[in-house]
Amino acid sequence: MKHGWKAPLSLAALLALAATPAEAHVKWFAPYIVGAAPQPITATLTNPWFWTAIALVCVFFFATRLLEKSAAGEQTLAVMDYLTDPLAQRLDMFTRAVIAAFFIAIFAVGGVYLTPDLKTPAEWVSWSQLLIAALIFIRPLQPLAAVGIIGLWLVALRDYDIFHLLDYLALGIGVAGYLFLEASNKPHWRKYRFDWLRWGVAIALMWSSLEKFAYPEWFTPLVIEKPFLTFGMPEKVFIPMAGVAEFTMGFGMFWTPLIRRLSAMALLIIFTTAVYPFGRVELIGHALIMAILVSVIAEHSRDVHFMPALKRSLAGIPVGLAGTLILFVAGYWGLHTTIYGPAGNGTTYADAARTTHTPNAEHPHDAAELAAEMSSGHDHSSLPMPGDPTGDPTGSTMPDNAADAYAETMTRMHGPMMAGMANPDPDAAFVLGMIPHHQGAIDMARVVLRFGKDGFTHHLAEEIIAAQEREIAEMRAWLEQKGLQEP
Repeated sequence: MKHGWKAPLSLAALLALAATPAEAHVKWFAPYIVGAAPQPITATLTNPWFWTAIALVCVFFFATRLLEKSAAGEQTLAVMDYLTDPLAQRLDMFTRAVIAAFFIAIFAVGGVYLTPDLKTPAEWVSWSQLLIAALIFIRPLQPLAAVGIIGLWLVALRDYDIFHLLDYLALGIGVAGYLFLEASNKPHWRKYRFDWLRWGVAIALMWSSLEKFAYPEWFTPLVIEKPFLTFGMPEKVFIPMAGVAEFTMGFGMFWTPLIRRLSAMALLIIFTTAVYPFGRVELIGHALIMAILVSVIAEHSRDVHFMPALKRSLAGIPVGLAGTLILFVAGYWGLHTTIYGPAGNGTTYADAARTTHTPNAEHPHDAAELAAEMSSGHDHSSLPMPGDPTGDPTGSTMPDNAADAYAETMTRMHGPMMAGMANPDPDAAFVLGMIPHHQGAIDMARVVLRFGKDGFTHHLAEEIIAAQEREIAEMRAWLEQKGLQEP
């Protein structure tokens, strides 16, 4: 039994390390334009590192499946069952609790729909999240919570393109489906509840992983800001291999019990190691997925639903992976062309005015500067911090000392703030003056993050940036509703 469980766990650890130890959702931290034309899929299919990663994953799946078919495979699963049994006996309680906790967390954050990049100024959205959490604790009312989750996604369509929301739809349907089935008194329905949850997460991860192939330039800001993520690998090697890791581990959660549990384990390692470098935004945003991965690891079921004969054969691995990849690639590129047209919506990555990204403390680079740097083909390691965090593409570098940098923040703030407060409408004057005032606070916070050394001031600066950026987004939404423009 000892040798039976060490081999697959070692494979999972090796795969997780190869996949990259910290992998954040790029839209939360970097500039992006969903409507821009994606890179042709041929660029990925002709990339040797893409196929290298595919080969490594296939070896992992083949080795795991061979082990699973042997007596040692059942021993391995038995050991995993033993280690997770305390949780498995309370798995529904755990799953319901973490789903409720997630909605309480995003209620506490405020100003978001379902994830950090889906922002909203509507206060009622946050209160509905608290109501969803409360409904989950009352088992007969769980179907209402499920309806509420799908309802939040539908409301988000008012503010975001449907293409942007598709990966969140898969996750939302997975969670909603679990809540509905878990509350059912019909055993032939209820037995599929964890399958539904697992499939929802797997589809969401596979769909979002395609961004690394369609828009590899979105990931350059993360590589610039946190070069340690690549372990010294060149950007063009790291990004396709990270995309393959995320896609194939998602695919693995559809497969046989040992493969899906080890795939979930590898993904959990990846997401857990992303928490420290990316902070609380990463933790809150991925907490639900991480908890579901724990559920997949702890589930003792040996059932294989949907095409079990294919999944149990070794030949089914490459056939299933190829078919799934073709289906998702065709869906991603096909839907994008259908919604935005062959040339996208006319935007490019360098069109910073159309970006939906709000810079933050950890990733302060402005979109135009990043785009220009990336398109130049120069080394990214010396990219300067922009002097104008508001997104002015003409922004200069930040001064070399704190005193000058602080003075520059006040100089930038004063003119727009006074111009805004000159509006004859007192409500409009308040908002138009407050936006540059808040931006001035954000700029000051960025100065202390660069020059300051004290942990308290760094923490305070990060809190100020998060709060002020959310309020700026709310004020700009109000201006848009009123048909007003900033001076």
